[in-house]
Amino acid sequence: MSELVLVESAAGVRELRLNRPDKRNAITFAMYEAMERALAAADADEGARAVLLSGAGPGFCAGNDLHDFINGPSFSSSHPVLGFLRALVTLRKPLVAAVHGQTVGIGVTMLLHCDLVVAADTTRFSMPFVSLGLVPEAASSLLVPRLVGPQRAAELLLLGEPFDAARALALGLVNRVVAEASALTEARSLAARLAGQPPEALRATRRLLRGELAPRLARIDAEADIFGAQLKSAEFRNAVQAFLAKARAR
Repeated sequence: MSELVLVESAAGVRELRLNRPDKRNAITFAMYEAMERALAAADADEGARAVLLSGAGPGFCAGNDLHDFINGPSFSSSHPVLGFLRALVTLRKPLVAAVHGQTVGIGVTMLLHCDLVVAADTTRFSMPFVSLGLVPEAASSLLVPRLVGPQRAAELLLLGEPFDAARALALGLVNRVVAEASALTEARSLAARLAGQPPEALRATRRLLRGELAPRLARIDAEADIFGAQLKSAEFRNAVQAFLAKARAR
């Protein structure tokens, strides 16, 4: 397993930790492949009864690594991002996340597939897809309106403005907001409690709560078609150049 994604097991919980703190855990294609493999392994291991997502360093996840998207292969149905997203949707085990600091793009949208999310009070969320000349992914164009309603979804996804942990709690994106020092401990505790539940009843209840997965998978594919086209556009290139120039200036 890639050292950029650390995998640990304890008390029936399989923890996947993004481990690229110097890049604020921006996710590379290799990291997507590692996470897909880790999720598949957790699903196949009867000893892993719950999965926990976390991030090392000052923030949970700064989104996609833009350099990989600029220089990488063309976007297709076999792209590493899509493999990870499909594994996330079809995971049979309960999924918990601990988030803190900067949580951007895919760092936010993957939370829509989690059962429980603990956020540090320092967390800053944003989904700046449109600002980068792209469209939402991870079926977020389907799931965000379901979660918060169409008008608030439009505000979050069209404007892409940052919001804090208190608003994330009010929107229903996270379950709990705690002090940053306690976030990972709290998430591990919740994951351990889930792991201690009768597994068949837990998984069956989770299936009922999530409903049919086909619409999520279909929306991921529909989003990916447009996302891939936008990656080739002048709009995307210009937006990324402006973003990188601003980052260099900071």
